[in-house]
Amino acid sequence: MPAIDLGSCHEALELTERYEGVQAAVGIHPNSSHDFSQPVIDALRALANHRNVLAIGEIGLDYYWDKSPKPMQKMALQRQLELASSLELPVIIHNRAASCDIMAILEAWASTAPAQLDGRLGVLHSFSASYEIAARALELGFYIGFTGPLTFKNADALRQVASRLPPERLLIETDGPFLAPQQKRGKRNEPAYVRYINEKLAELHGVAKADMARQTKVNAERLFALA
Repeated sequence: MPAIDLGSCHEALELTERYEGVQAAVGIHPNSSHDFSQPVIDALRALANHRNVLAIGEIGLDYYWDKSPKPMQKMALQRQLELASSLELPVIIHNRAASCDIMAILEAWASTAPAQLDGRLGVLHSFSASYEIAARALELGFYIGFTGPLTFKNADALRQVASRLPPERLLIETDGPFLAPQQKRGKRNEPAYVRYINEKLAELHGVAKADMARQTKVNAERLFALA
């Protein structure tokens, strides 16, 4: 369960304490990065030492909403990537209309990331970019995460990308309470709806739903060191 600001970091950790099987990521979303500073990094480092924190995220770049200056977004992303390296934690990456800049930053970071993160640097969350961007991310050691839009009626291009990616590098995500699958469009998204994304991925790859569910479970366990 990724966070988007310091407040939601605390809320996420409280939920991990309350419910068995729930783990968290801590991080500052690009749309929350307008006041990013050293005290924020210090707070994140302290939060990341919680036993139920498995990743740094949701972090990245968002040029669509433009709620924070681009230089500030880039600085926040780079500082949080450095934090992830120092803690040997994978990252959950948000990318909205910023593929060129985000890949340049991730490629530079990957070249210095610790060996403990080889093959499990993180996930490109709620993927919506091109196959070329996905291929570059896979080469670095990232997973590709899909959410409700994979099932949307007008998402043929995204489905073509998903069909070309190796199943052993795919993840299924919610992005709840947003981006509910087509079958629940307009409703509050929730974890139970990931089955619709699994069904679509299985269909695209010509495998049984149970097999795709099993593979993506293994992928998540490998990425977040759950197994």
